[in-house]
Amino acid sequence: MNNIELDSYDWRLLRALQTNARLSNVALSEQVSLSPSQCSRRLQRLEQNNLIEAYLTQLNANELGYQVTAFVSVILDKSIKDSGGEFQNAIANIPTILECYSVTGDADYWLRVISQDLPSLSEFLSNSLSSLPCVRDLTSTVVLNRIKHASSIPLPN
Repeated sequence: MNNIELDSYDWRLLRALQTNARLSNVALSEQVSLSPSQCSRRLQRLEQNNLIEAYLTQLNANELGYQVTAFVSVILDKSIKDSGGEFQNAIANIPTILECYSVTGDADYWLRVISQDLPSLSEFLSNSLSSLPCVRDLTSTVVLNRIKHASSIPLPN
């Protein structure tokens, strides 16, 4: 955790950016009641302290042809030396794996994967993911409906 002291202006900046990261510096400074130069300095400080990781655009996967989302539970073959590192390197450049988490419990990793359709997902799981030498077992769960998706972090008032 970062030990940077945040004041009410910092919290307002973070809240405003979570709502709309495309705000110009002038619009942002007006929204949080700071001069543009003060706003810019504070943003730079927040970025340097890793409180702001990135500014991005969230695309609609369904509208771009990815109709299926699945969560994949991965169990590694522990008899393979550095299976975790090997697995992480193997999946790093697979664009349809959107997220990967090292987890506790029955699985070693949870993946969030998108696919154009069920046959494409099946092909990916059977021919790509399960064929990695460090993977012992896979279990997939297909998403029926996304009920809630939050891209913002709860911040104090």
